Amino acid sequence: MLKRFYWCLIALISISLMACSTSPTGRKQLILLPDSQLDEMGVASFQEMKAELPQTENEANIKQVECIADRIINVLPDKYRNQAWEVRVFEDDQVNAFALPGYKIGVYTGLIKIADNASQLAAVMGHEVAHVLARHGNERVSTQLATSQALNVTYELSGEDSKTKQAIFQGLGIGAQIGIILPFSRTHETEADEIGLELMAKAGFDPRESVKLWQNMSKLGDSKNPEFLSTHPSNESRIRDLNAKMTSPLANYLRLKEQNNIARCE
Repeated sequence: MLKRFYWCLIALISISLMACSTSPTGRKQLILLPDSQLDEMGVASFQEMKAELPQTENEANIKQVECIADRIINVLPDKYRNQAWEVRVFEDDQVNAFALPGYKIGVYTGLIKIADNASQLAAVMGHEVAHVLARHGNERVSTQLATSQALNVTYELSGEDSKTKQAIFQGLGIGAQIGIILPFSRTHETEADEIGLELMAKAGFDPRESVKLWQNMSKLGDSKNPEFLSTHPSNESRIRDLNAKMTSPLANYLRLKEQNNIARCE
């Protein structure tokens, strides 16, 4: 019975995951919601963050982040470049940054303290903007909706309710989380690293600094969870993948350097 339920579930999910869209790297995506809805969600979330978190008064930090954002936005496709992006620096020790649908960018001062230079900061900001370009927010919500619906439909089609049935579907829910939703999140992170590497290089930042940044991150300590239970690749995996994708971004950066057109956001 378990095998029958399992293959029914996989069939339903596989049908729903057949290509509705294509990411910038050519990967097939499931997109169920209009982008305008994600934009509204992103704007609302950003407004909440601005109300809850203090914004820095450090003019040097603000100037640097805005300089990096301007360079990155300037190399985006027209659809994204010609938008009224909003950039804020939050006074918080989180070593992180984010970009949201609705064209919002936030950087925490904790990240600025860890980044050794503007290129390292640009590596994170380019990665976050890449999530928006690749519509990862929409894809993640769509995947979760499809998985939930598939489980519900399979549950209804699988006969009378029982403790055995409940236990089986509880196990299937855990399996879907580990086997579908978490790997999708890791796929998003890896894809955003690849796209972000290209963005930062085209914007005039040294892509080799992305590797040095993650080496710095490794010194902060990794999660105790194994990678297959994480939504993010390990630092070691990230460094390996970034090095593997370095050829084209580095060529773009060196070309700009020859033209004396690299970024100067220090």
